[in-house]
Amino acid sequence: MSGGRFTRHRRHVAAATVAGTVAAGAGIGGWLFVAEAGTRADADRWLVVAGAVFAAVVGFAAYHLDDPDDALAPPNLVTASRGGLYAATAGFLAVPPSTPAVAWAPAACYGTGVALDLVDGHLARRLGRTTALGARLDLAFDTLGFLVAPLVGVVWGRLPVAYLSISAAKYAYRAGIGWRRRRGRPIGDLPESRLRRPLAALQMGFITVALAPVLPVSVVHPVSLVVVAPSLVVFGRDYLAVTGRWG
Repeated sequence: MSGGRFTRHRRHVAAATVAGTVAAGAGIGGWLFVAEAGTRADADRWLVVAGAVFAAVVGFAAYHLDDPDDALAPPNLVTASRGGLYAATAGFLAVPPSTPAVAWAPAACYGTGVALDLVDGHLARRLGRTTALGARLDLAFDTLGFLVAPLVGVVWGRLPVAYLSISAAKYAYRAGIGWRRRRGRPIGDLPESRLRRPLAALQMGFITVALAPVLPVSVVHPVSLVVVAPSLVVFGRDYLAVTGRWG
């Protein structure tokens, strides 16, 4: 093995070791928390679901990893932490909100991930470490969070099923673009929008508040339908724009 290839292999091993150590520590910590706050059976179910989602997160990151140095870049580590937090959020799909500590956990995990979303991009620009991997992870984990957190909200009765339309819209948009690309159909540039990011931030903040056992369901459910509507309109407009049917 040449020196360059050996160094590259060593960096891959270092990145995998760091990821494995952090994942093991987080998994054990999460299991202990759920077992203490709920039951061991709850903790086992949490670990199975969270572990499966985290494995998908790691697989996605590994598939898109070209330069092993990118895996250890501070901004990408922050972004990867978001993926882990959203995997932890997903674990509560299999755990009932039986105690106050458990009831607060999904909001805490998802809300922390949302807060880190404000950090990774700023950190990348500040350090001059913007990478293609970071951009892919950021988009993928945004989408993952928009899927698992509302699902937990629906399963726990904190959100109405209709709110899942925001999750469906994101996946339908990406599936539609992929379908057109595979068939060689034209795909235009996404138009500039002053609403897209503020609306995404609004949804993230609302989901966090909805998951927290603070506001009554009688308030959260009707408000969720009002909050989700503008984002669905923007998704529809964006798809029509990139497919040449708008403007």
